[in-house]
Amino acid sequence: MKVLVTGGCGFIGSHMVRQLLADGWQVTNLDNLTYASNPANLASAMDDPGYRFVHGDICDAPLVKELVAGQDLVLNFAAETHVDRSLLGPAAFVRANVEGVVCLLEAIRDDGHAELIQMSTDEVFGSVPDPEESAEDRPFRPSSPYSASKAAAELQVAAYRTTYGLPVTVLRGCNVYGPNQHLEKFIPLFAARSMRREPLPLYGDGLQQREWIHVSDLVHAISMVIRAGSETQRGAIHIGSGERRTNIEIAQRICDLNERPHELITHVKDRAGHDRRYALDSSRLRSLGWAPEVPFEHGLARTVVWYVANSSRDDPAFASYLREQYEVRLAGAANAAK
Repeated sequence: MKVLVTGGCGFIGSHMVRQLLADGWQVTNLDNLTYASNPANLASAMDDPGYRFVHGDICDAPLVKELVAGQDLVLNFAAETHVDRSLLGPAAFVRANVEGVVCLLEAIRDDGHAELIQMSTDEVFGSVPDPEESAEDRPFRPSSPYSASKAAAELQVAAYRTTYGLPVTVLRGCNVYGPNQHLEKFIPLFAARSMRREPLPLYGDGLQQREWIHVSDLVHAISMVIRAGSETQRGAIHIGSGERRTNIEIAQRICDLNERPHELITHVKDRAGHDRRYALDSSRLRSLGWAPEVPFEHGLARTVVWYVANSSRDDPAFASYLREQYEVRLAGAANAAK
């Protein structure tokens, strides 16, 4: 069986590529190697005879058409994913997350054989009041340019399913964490900064609640959906752990794991449109026999240890982003504390 994975050098994609190779798939990985991609994530796969890497853009229609031809499955992990960056530059998110998906859909329609699994997010629903959970048919209410781009991609996927009869499945995941995630994300950023005794910029009061799943549990869920086949696909499936924590709880726990004082946590000006709470109803997936295996406390501890062992100093481009995103906020917090 042949699969095209887009964004396979990224965080989730690289974990999924390794699992697919272990399961005997022939994997083609299309990745544009943007800042959040790292070929080193797949160093162990480079000599695998079932693996092929193609450096290219998901919006390159001729290339995508060529790569989709003859595939049994397309797994789309190629995306701009960081909410903070979407507030700074929304256009890049529309291009990668919407135009790129349409490019894939057109190639699959032309090929007439491959199935698509599109990776989406719980953020398409916006903030969910406690104690509600979002079922697959909940209306979209995206709050950020990132979540709006993912919702728009889903609408295109649904339109191609209805209009052209394409075999497409959407998987909506909660917040994913684990090794190899880019340092811009919450847990890696706080793990690295606390290790260096640098201020941890926590948005607002820190009581925003997220649902967290270890990347290995996400990969197992995706693998189960693939194995279940077309009868259980078509439409949307939620992948959630039920493990929900406030941001301040996680920040404090990271400090504890790195043996650092909670005083490093610095409340800064909240970001625009910041959703308060996400929560997924994952009963459809659980009915297939899936359940998460990594408790959050154990997974977080292992992840922080990994970043302590593997984090180096930020590269200049990332340092520039950090200054743009947090410098004024941290200065404002310092002035307020005087």
